[in-house]
Amino acid sequence: MLLQAFYSIRSERLLMERLEYDLLFRWFVGIGINDAAWDHSVFSKNRDRLLEGDIAAKFLAAVLAQSKVKKLLSNDHFWVDGTLIEAWASMKSVKPKDGSSEPPAQGGGRNTEANFHGQKRSNDTHASTTDPDARLYRKGKGKETKLCFIGHGLMENRHMLVDACLTLADGHAERVAALHMIEPRADRPTAITLGADKAYDAEDFVNELRSMNVTPHVAQNTSGRSSAIDGRTTRHGGYAVSQRIRKRIEEAFGWIKTVAGQEKTSFRGRDRVGRLPSLPPPTIWCGCPS
Repeated sequence: MLLQAFYSIRSERLLMERLEYDLLFRWFVGIGINDAAWDHSVFSKNRDRLLEGDIAAKFLAAVLAQSKVKKLLSNDHFWVDGTLIEAWASMKSVKPKDGSSEPPAQGGGRNTEANFHGQKRSNDTHASTTDPDARLYRKGKGKETKLCFIGHGLMENRHMLVDACLTLADGHAERVAALHMIEPRADRPTAITLGADKAYDAEDFVNELRSMNVTPHVAQNTSGRSSAIDGRTTRHGGYAVSQRIRKRIEEAFGWIKTVAGQEKTSFRGRDRVGRLPSLPPPTIWCGCPS
């Protein structure tokens, strides 16, 4: 599964085909030159068993627990962010939940044209028949609506992600996931910091962080409203430092979407997408609240 992500291999069938002739791959997984590679269906079944045992999260925890890795990590300063993961489902699969009919598609054939202009669609009234867990979501004004999940990452301010998860796409998911990931690290006598962008500038989120003894280094959102971040935070030099370097987490998301090929997932269902076997540590989507 690590090889599949490191070398941008998009399917199990292609991975097993590569394993037939690539000596590096054979050495990595421990099979001899003359040994037969696994059948792709057997590989898929074994992968599902590993996912059921939550091996991905345990593997990440084992990596972070190694003494050589611990020396590289900070325990005081973190950043958090989220990114959209497009679902493996077409907008044509979005149908009314009540079973009512929609205007017939134009043209013939299997992949007919569909015109969605003028139709009101929301997650309350519509759902995808291909992946019911996917949600209609757009990142901001002027952006197109897509069927998505949201991946979340927590990064310490030196080198790597230390936690990650995937949730259903909604307007509160990023803040809920951030609290879920930072809470275990806030159980200490001294305060830690958490950097984030303007999407996290909400009074309830900021107050929740402060109640956990976490200093909110959240970017101020002053677009037509008052910010929940005031001079108690911005007057310190550490706040400016957090705002300058918090964007490093985008490098991890960029790797996930380009090298690991997860700009659009090839799995269906939140549980399967949430434990993507094609993402190596430390960028595996582990467990997260619904």
